[in-house]
This record gives sequence, C-alpha cells and structure tokens, in this order.
Amino acid sequence: MSTTLCLDFGNTRLKWALFSSGEIRHTGQFREDGLEDLRQCLETFKPDKTILSSVVNHPAGMEELLKSKTAFHRLDFHSRLPITTPVGKPETIGADRLALVVAAAHEFPQKNNLVIGLGSAVTYNYINRFHQFMGGSISPGMEMRFKSLEIFTAKLPLVKPHWNFPLLGYDTKTNIQSGVLFGMSKEIDGVIEAYEERYENLHVLMSGGDAQYFRPFLKKKIREDPDLIFKGLYVISEYNFSN
Repeated sequence: MSTTLCLDFGNTRLKWALFSSGEIRHTGQFREDGLEDLRQCLETFKPDKTILSSVVNHPAGMEELLKSKTAFHRLDFHSRLPITTPVGKPETIGADRLALVVAAAHEFPQKNNLVIGLGSAVTYNYINRFHQFMGGSISPGMEMRFKSLEIFTAKLPLVKPHWNFPLLGYDTKTNIQSGVLFGMSKEIDGVIEAYEERYENLHVLMSGGDAQYFRPFLKKKIREDPDLIFKGLYVISEYNFSN
C-alpha cells in the first residue's frame, strides 16, 4: 500500500499530512527547526513518496533527507500540474496557492472556483471551470493585522483574537478585535460578491484555521476545508510520479 507524506511549510507553521490509498491517515506539525522531527516522522511512517510546498527558508538538510529516504518532489513552477497557469510570471506563484487551486479543480471540476487561503496572508485564488488558474489577490492575514496596530502606533497594544468578540467594541482590546475580525469578514464577503458579479457558477472554498474567529459574521456561503492544501499536494504528487 503506497503512502505519501505531504509537507506544507508556511510562514508560521511546518505542517504535514500522511496519505494512504488517497486518504489522510495522520497529520502533525514540526517544531521550528524541523529536521529532527522530520527524521522521526520518516522513521515512524516510512512513506514511499514525499512532496514539499514551502514558502520559507526551511532548515538546511531537509530536502537531502527526503531525497535519501523517499521518492521526493519539490513543488514549484517547474512541476507538472493538472491545471494551467496563464499568468505573466508563473515562477512567482506561491507553491501553497498552486496546491489550493489544484485541490479545488480536482474536487469541483465543473465549477469556477474561488479559493480563499487563510494564513500569514489572506490569498484569493481564482481557477475557472477550464482549470486555468487566473490569479487573484493577497492581503494581510489576521495576525499581521493585529501586530501592525502595535508596531505602527505609539500606544495600541498587541491584542489576541477571540471568537466571541463584540461588533461594538467597549474598550481598546475589543475595539481592535472588532476592527480586525469584523473587518476581515466584510473584506471576504466583499471579494466574493465582486467575483459573483463577474463569474457565473461560482463555488467558494476556504482553508486555514482562522475562520473560527469571524465565521459568524460571514454572509456568503463558503465550503470550509482545513486540509485543502494537503489534498492538492497529494494530487500533484500523484500527477508527477505517474507521468
């Protein structure tokens, strides 16, 4: 039974998911240095194949270790993809965005898909029903918005998000929570509405752990899938190792 380890290295977390027979069996997260955790993961699960999506300068030696223990693929603009990317500079497309839109096209192939990725940045990624990734937009993520208010002002504190924030803030903390989280929910609704006006048969997906904080304020119908990037990585891995 073939197993595939999918690795998603983002700006804040080094995450992984193990697939067997096309299904996720285990998930986890490495510590910041990551190398010894990866070594232990490979020893424990002994995957046949691995694929890496990385938007950071990940620890030295990781790719060499993956190559020595598995059939390894690094996702970048050279990878073979089951979609096309008719954009000006395909080499600038983040690997995480490629994985998200591949997953959307694979699971909902007859639809125009808008995929919202919630991470250090919020990405809006549009792939049409012809499986053409047309681009989208990038805006600051939730943590970035909270931190910017502390960094670029003299007296505002760093505030943590909370799912039960009030619309009408009653002190500095709740004013900031409302501004960031309610503001993000309105941004997301507004972007979806703009796409709906331009593209018919639009299907919206969202992936990332931050949705819990502003989900109650979203008016638009969105399918949430926290494992979407891993599903895309698995599809890309199968596509590259079978062709």
